[in-house]
Amino acid sequence: MGEEFSGTDLLTTTRAFRRRLDLTRPVARRDLLDCLDIAVHAPSGTNRQPWRFLVVEDPETKQQIAEYYRKGFAAYLSARTPRPDQLGDLASGQHLAAHLHEVPALVIVCSLGRPPANASPLLLASFYGSIYPAVWNFMLALHERGLGSTMTTAHLAYERDIADLLGIPFEQVTQVAMLPVAHLRPGTRGPGLRRTPAAEVTMWDRWTEA
Repeated sequence: MGEEFSGTDLLTTTRAFRRRLDLTRPVARRDLLDCLDIAVHAPSGTNRQPWRFLVVEDPETKQQIAEYYRKGFAAYLSARTPRPDQLGDLASGQHLAAHLHEVPALVIVCSLGRPPANASPLLLASFYGSIYPAVWNFMLALHERGLGSTMTTAHLAYERDIADLLGIPFEQVTQVAMLPVAHLRPGTRGPGLRRTPAAEVTMWDRWTEA
C-alpha cells in the first residue's frame, strides 16, 4: 500500500506521472486488478459499462507498441509550437516516450463500439464521457497504492496497427487511452502545479471572459 491519503489529498496530488515511474520494479497483477476493480465503479451513460482493459507485460510487445507511440508522439510535437512554460512538460513527455518499453505494464483502455466518423458532439461526448471516468478512477486507485501513471493517447495515431498487433477487433472496439503503470520513485508530494484558481475560470449566468 502507498501513503495514507485523505480524499482531498488524493484528488489534489494525483497527476501525470512520467519521470517518477520506477522502471526496475515489477507491478503485481493483483495490484493492477485491485485498481481496475475501482475503475469499473465509474459512472457511464445508461450504466452500460463499456470498458475493457488490455494489460501488456510482454517485453517484445511493449517494444512494438513503444515504436508506434514514439512515431505518434513525434508527429504531435512537430505539429505544435509550445509556449515556454510548456517545455518542462514536453521534456517529461519525451522522457516517457523514450522509455515506454521499459515500463512494467501498459494498460490499454478500450470502449465497446466505435463512434461513426461523422459523429455529432453529443454522441462523442456520450461515448468518451462513459469511459474516461473509469480512467480517472484507475489513476486515483494507483496513486493511493504507491503506483503511478499518466493517460496517453499518442499511440492512437496507429490505433489500427496496434489493434492488429494485439488482436483487438478494430470495428467493434475503440481504444481510448494507454496508461503506463509503475511503482513511483520517491519524490515530492504536493498539490498539482500551475492550477488556476477556480474563481478565475468560473462565470455565472453568462459567458463573460474577455
